Amino acid sequence: MAKKNILIVSGHTNLGESVANQTILENLQKDLPEAEFDYLDQLYGKDFQIDIEREQAKLVQADIIVLQFPIFWYAMPSLMSRWMEEAFQHGFSHGRTGDKLKGKKLIASFTSGAPEELYHKDAAMGYEIEDFLPPIKAACGLCSMEFAGFVYTGGVSYQSRTNPEALAATKEKASKHAERLITLIENL
Repeated sequence: MAKKNILIVSGHTNLGESVANQTILENLQKDLPEAEFDYLDQLYGKDFQIDIEREQAKLVQADIIVLQFPIFWYAMPSLMSRWMEEAFQHGFSHGRTGDKLKGKKLIASFTSGAPEELYHKDAAMGYEIEDFLPPIKAACGLCSMEFAGFVYTGGVSYQSRTNPEALAATKEKASKHAERLITLIENL
């Protein structure tokens, strides 16, 4: 089997304050040491000034791109959105000459503080979790990328970190999330 170049992009705006996303990324680093990790909060969190050439070079090298993020107000965090706005430029990722992402696989890996059962048409959120994926899927289509699936875990609010039992449960859920993500990556 050919080596897969994996780029994992962390879109949390303040990963140091996270429990779930931090745990997921720690597990991924341990189990996927060959992957490249791109921590947007460390690189661009202060000013959102994305180094376009640097980020595009990482994207070009990747076969599999994983977007790791918490859902903020029913979407990816603003920092990750800004990263995509800057790095996925016309002529690079799409358009007549924009073929640099063609054929690459993209996985959405995300968490929510709200429990999973609230993401249903008849529940508090009023939508299924899959209903929040069209912008990512559309970006894949525009850039001739393959949307390779998603891994989602709900009920991992950072507010639970003051309760030892809830904190342990969040870390356990996050570890299982990482395991599911690794399985998805390995099966591509």
